[in-house]
Amino acid sequence: MLKLSKNIKLFASDFDGVFTDGSLYLDEDLKQVKKVNFSDIMGVSRLIKAGYKFAIISGETSNILNYFKNKFNIDEIHGGIRQKGIVLSEIMQKYNLNSDEVIYMGDDVNDIAAFECVKYPIAPKNANPIVKVYPNIQITENSGGAGAFREVVEALLNS
Repeated sequence: MLKLSKNIKLFASDFDGVFTDGSLYLDEDLKQVKKVNFSDIMGVSRLIKAGYKFAIISGETSNILNYFKNKFNIDEIHGGIRQKGIVLSEIMQKYNLNSDEVIYMGDDVNDIAAFECVKYPIAPKNANPIVKVYPNIQITENSGGAGAFREVVEALLNS
């Protein structure tokens, strides 16, 4: 069971490995395709309707990020980011948030700098083993791309 505070105001997340299973599908023309779990998409809707701020900070650029930005009118969609901790810190400053008011969810070593910014680092069950031993990390029961994001949303809404 995830332990989250009622003081949380921002849920920031990586994309690949959280909303997806981390796989990259290539067709014969080498076009990339990613599978996104609809339960996680509904989680974004529930999160925003409940009044929480939401941010995606991804190392990749993708039209899928634009889909989220447009579908949910999200201002804080950041793609092609190598320094996730810096971007998350800037978002926190912009909204005047402290570390205990923010969740960051990520699955790989490039998320560790963002974990360092928050009191509530969370990783999906199938995260990289290095991430899963990060101090104070909470691990979801579900894997990335299989409802892990939604699991955290529901835990937050019920905290």
